[in-house]
Amino acid sequence: YYADGRKEPDCYTRPPSLHDELTDEFGTFPLFHFWGPGADLVSSQWIIDATRHINRTRRPDLTLCYLPHLDYDLQRHGPDDPRSLQAATDLDTAMAPLLDDARAEGRTVVVLSEYGITRADRPVHINRALREAGLLEVHTQDGMEYLDPMASRAFAVADHQIAHVYVRRPEDLDATRAALDGLPGIDQLLDDEGKKAHHLDHPRSGELVAVAEPDAWFTYYYWLDDGRAPDFAQLVEIHRKPGYDPVELFMDPLDPYVKVKAATALARKKLGLRYRMAVVPLDASPIRGSHGRLPRSDDDGPLLICSTPRAVGDRVAATDVKSLLLQLAGLGGPEHQSEKRHP
Repeated sequence: YYADGRKEPDCYTRPPSLHDELTDEFGTFPLFHFWGPGADLVSSQWIIDATRHINRTRRPDLTLCYLPHLDYDLQRHGPDDPRSLQAATDLDTAMAPLLDDARAEGRTVVVLSEYGITRADRPVHINRALREAGLLEVHTQDGMEYLDPMASRAFAVADHQIAHVYVRRPEDLDATRAALDGLPGIDQLLDDEGKKAHHLDHPRSGELVAVAEPDAWFTYYYWLDDGRAPDFAQLVEIHRKPGYDPVELFMDPLDPYVKVKAATALARKKLGLRYRMAVVPLDASPIRGSHGRLPRSDDDGPLLICSTPRAVGDRVAATDVKSLLLQLAGLGGPEHQSEKRHP
């Protein structure tokens, strides 16, 4: 991040000397293929190549490799779309050399997903409901509205199918519940007891936690008029948006000049000028996949695959994954397994 507001892709390494080694070998990390409208296999391929290089030159005891590719088209198009199935095929092909290396080196391979993406095509504007109830406040600059969390009696931080609802004062809890009860797309509104039952009773959790219905997901949108949306709303800007925005995976389909705008912004960037890549739509309807609520079926949930036969039973608690990896590495046995058995 430059002082003039420009962003350039790069990677962080320890030891620092590894940075030049990787970028000299594989080029600059393709950040704009990692997230945003251009997100595709290119970023996962760079990570695969870098992982193979590190395994070959450093021979680490434990290698953790995150491949983001299946996050993209499954959210864009849904898990059953042919383009999503093709994305899985493409990633499988790209991973083959890495897995071949691991087999040749006698490594144990664990493939782990954090979640399964399911069909969800109904956006729920939870912050707009709070604003319409007079609980969420904004401040206006140059005609644009910005969330004012300190002045708000309640606001939500949305993350896929979960939203943490922060309520400033206990006396506002009833009004907040009333604003959200019956909002189409909300399946559950967890209070203290509900959070405890779902192991979400963390000090930084919202006073209420909203869970979306299976086909729904939460936006962060809080403005009521697109003409007053903040300037970052149409950018890939994960640090300023008060919640996750999967619509950043799209260019605005309603803007006939969106590609011209993108090309102009890119030209300004290459000239060293400040630029705004304002190409993200303000319409949440294109999204077709999400995650966050507990899946209705194991087929829709996360999975764990291990190259060691019978090393894993039918189910593994998320809290036991660390112990499992240590056990597979010969650094722990069953006696080190967590006593807790909740998802």
